[in-house]
Amino acid sequence: MQFMRFAIVGGTGVLVNMLVLIAVKRLGPHPELPIMGLPPTEFHVRWYHLYSTIAFLVANLWNFQLNRWWTFRSHHHAAWWKEYWPFLTVGLLGQAVGLVLLTLLMHHGSPIALPTHPLDDTSGLRTRLYWAQLIVIVVVTPLSFVLNKLWTFAAVRTHHLEAVPQHPAAEKELEQLGVDETDPV
Repeated sequence: MQFMRFAIVGGTGVLVNMLVLIAVKRLGPHPELPIMGLPPTEFHVRWYHLYSTIAFLVANLWNFQLNRWWTFRSHHHAAWWKEYWPFLTVGLLGQAVGLVLLTLLMHHGSPIALPTHPLDDTSGLRTRLYWAQLIVIVVVTPLSFVLNKLWTFAAVRTHHLEAVPQHPAAEKELEQLGVDETDPV
């Protein structure tokens, strides 16, 4: 059930991500133009790297807030900043992986580069950057879910053990030992 809620939030996050990507792409230079070189290599940071990162940051904040309130219901257990930094860290890890994949999908010399025909950038549905960004999101989402479930939101709950449901085997063992769970000691 959590994965379904995470997927729904992620779906809205994809829309936010794509809307921001479209907006910044329209406002800025051509996505494939270099911004700066990466010495001593022949590689460049390109505008599509920046556009993708801006879209990620906005969507990350959107997804965090919805996941905090709805998917993992952790808003009662910790301060906003205390959960956001791990969530952002997980997201930045995913974004780093995503930027490598985005580069491979956009770079003309890459073996997995998206084709320029029919993706010739003549319309929104034929824009390589948009398809590359969608592919990146699909690839990075499962990694993000697992890391956020196991670390970001679960870590907060471990500081509030009353919010963590008891494992059935542990309950039985406590009963057999005659331990009263309501006893504060």
